[in-house]
Amino acid sequence: MKKGPLLGAFIDGELVGTIALVKFDERAGAIRKMFVKKNSGKRELNMAQILLQILISFCHENGIDDLYLGTITVLKAAQRFYERNHFTKIEKEKLPALFPLMSADDIFII
Repeated sequence: MKKGPLLGAFIDGELVGTIALVKFDERAGAIRKMFVKKNSGKRELNMAQILLQILISFCHENGIDDLYLGTITVLKAAQRFYERNHFTKIEKEKLPALFPLMSADDIFII
């Protein structure tokens, strides 16, 4: 399993968001460590969008065609965020064999 970048977003010197990639296959990766500090709703949403776009651009530039992630049922806002960004839910059984499962995850998205 190869690690990818861990990106941080800063506002006025304060870390306000992170996103990471775990490359688990030659052309596939898992989104991890997506966190955005709670503040004003619009600013928070924009920061998450910017972080995701930077990670997607990195993937395109480095031949990573498929992005997966796992999350949990109670994180409805996160699920909606990824759906707005053209990700779709898939069954756990349809995940690639090398996908790095997290024990708490019960929703899977590609």
